Amino acid sequence: MIYWQLFLSFLQIGMFSFGGGYAALPLIQEQVVTQHGWLSRSEFTDLITISQMTPGPIAVNSATFVGIRLAGFLGALAATFGCILPSCILVTVLSYLYLKYRKMSMLQVVLETLRPAVVSMIAAAGVSILITAFWNDAVSFMSTKWDSIVIFVVAVWLLKKKNWNPILVMVLSGFAKLAVQGVLALVGIV
Repeated sequence: MIYWQLFLSFLQIGMFSFGGGYAALPLIQEQVVTQHGWLSRSEFTDLITISQMTPGPIAVNSATFVGIRLAGFLGALAATFGCILPSCILVTVLSYLYLKYRKMSMLQVVLETLRPAVVSMIAAAGVSILITAFWNDAVSFMSTKWDSIVIFVVAVWLLKKKNWNPILVMVLSGFAKLAVQGVLALVGIV
């Protein structure tokens, strides 16, 4: 039964995650956290982190992770297959249609119309992840994780202004967080 649930849940995600992995985040969160309760919000944030650190699309990595966590290797296969099946079918059909009708102005209008919706889905997912990363769930001054905010700002600066390698920035961010936790443990705050 769990294999079927995993397949159907990630099939839905695969069918409606237009715009790539970041646009799929709200859909993944709805299925995995809200509807089924397979992961907590904190675990979902960890899932996104792991999915970002590993090669491959976020949705497929998420499907594999959730499938393994719930039902082992076969669960990972069911969830991953459900996630990629709609894309395989859709890309095959769309590539044929696009190659045949790419000069049609109506097609260009449809593609331009979808862009703002995709950007809004990415922004909604980003805000949700920021809230979880900086405040857990309740946004308040007292619950703010200032070390995470500083690491975030420095990481964005290194990526955008200094053009550092993203892998190096992730590794340094991890070490920075460990250093902060070590200092807080020594002082006795944690």
